[in-house]
Amino acid sequence: MSMTVLIASPVPAQAAPARAKPKAKAIATGVAARKATPAAAVDPALAAAIRNEAGGKIADFYQSRGFRPLWTTLQGRIGTAAQEFLQYLDEAEVDGLRSSRYKPDALREAIARSDQGGAVEIAKADVALTKAFVRYVADMRKVRNVGMTYVGKGLKPAKVADSTILRVAALKNFGDYVRAMGWMSPHYLRMRSALRAAERKGADRETLSVLRLNVERARVLPSPAVRHIVVDAAAARLYYYQDGEQVGSMRVVVGARETQTPMLAGYVNWAIFNPYWNVPDYLVRDNVARKILSGRTLDSMHMQALSDWSAQPAVLDPATIDWQAVRDGRQDLRVRELPGAWNSMGKVKFLFPNDEGIYLHDTPNRDLLVKEDRHLSNGCIRLEDAPALGRWMMGKSFGTKSEAPEQAVPLPAPVPVYLTYLTATAGTKGVALLADVYGRDGRRGERPEPLL
Repeated sequence: MSMTVLIASPVPAQAAPARAKPKAKAIATGVAARKATPAAAVDPALAAAIRNEAGGKIADFYQSRGFRPLWTTLQGRIGTAAQEFLQYLDEAEVDGLRSSRYKPDALREAIARSDQGGAVEIAKADVALTKAFVRYVADMRKVRNVGMTYVGKGLKPAKVADSTILRVAALKNFGDYVRAMGWMSPHYLRMRSALRAAERKGADRETLSVLRLNVERARVLPSPAVRHIVVDAAAARLYYYQDGEQVGSMRVVVGARETQTPMLAGYVNWAIFNPYWNVPDYLVRDNVARKILSGRTLDSMHMQALSDWSAQPAVLDPATIDWQAVRDGRQDLRVRELPGAWNSMGKVKFLFPNDEGIYLHDTPNRDLLVKEDRHLSNGCIRLEDAPALGRWMMGKSFGTKSEAPEQAVPLPAPVPVYLTYLTATAGTKGVALLADVYGRDGRRGERPEPLL
């Protein structure tokens, strides 16, 4: 996989794979429910000051936690999470936002006064930070049009209520949540870090434009607390997430330049065991018909010709077919490959509704998965370890004892899958741009860039 090194500055590595049990609920911010930490004792004077300072939905949030502060330590000082948050605000332009909208200088002044003052000053700083945090998170979750098609409700990030943002933030260790920017995808953090480093190193305008585009592509992806799958077609790699962790990752084969894997989000809801493979029309014309005319047989290729595209088609006698007409494109013909070790779908495929006919599937062609450039498919995603992904999605219901073809097994719960295209990555010498295989970045060409 070709790439151009741009910046000798590291970006955060992906979280190490971890095992986690599935949880059934997720909330609107894209963060699954987490166990709340035990409530600490509330200083009565500080609680009273917060009650007087907070208003509206912010007051409702503080009231729900007994007017405990969010940013203040047990020692009565604004904690380190505030400094990390302020750094985000200083760099808000990296997120496509205006730093001045969140008034970071005023927040610093409020924190300084809280260090020298009492409960009232601490309450003012804590509430001000919370208000800025709500605005910043809500703004970060506003997506731009990057060419992603959403098939199904709840996939496109929607406007998030203040109460939801705060409820999620307070469910676990708030400092860790802020530090990890837990309301965003790990892929967003990688793209954001790359852009920030490029801006600091003075990268050229085209490079910065490509990196900003990647930031926006990653913005639409959920937080890792949502149980979901990401397929990055640029890197030809799949990741899956749950309970705030990356649970697994694997190589995949994705669409070639001529048959691209689209940017698409949907819900995986079925596993098909022992699948047929319906051969695309152009392959029937250019491959199957050509081989038949050269002396091969459908039986030798483990294939059948069918009368139509209905659920119960008749199997045609190959001798009755005008193969030259099929080869010339004058006759359309449905051909399918039978289940078995040779089948291009492997032992299982995972379906999610979409008009592109894209799905995830096993593959017998293991040699393709060790290639550096894995843009080789007709658009669907061939999996390095389909059983591992299947067990994660389906648990004990994965698998079947029967060898019958096309056995459809529903998933216990639909799993969101996001097919994206992220052309920035971490190389051995820093941030790098992958080859723009699909030509979606608007680059002038794959010209070499100097190390910055």
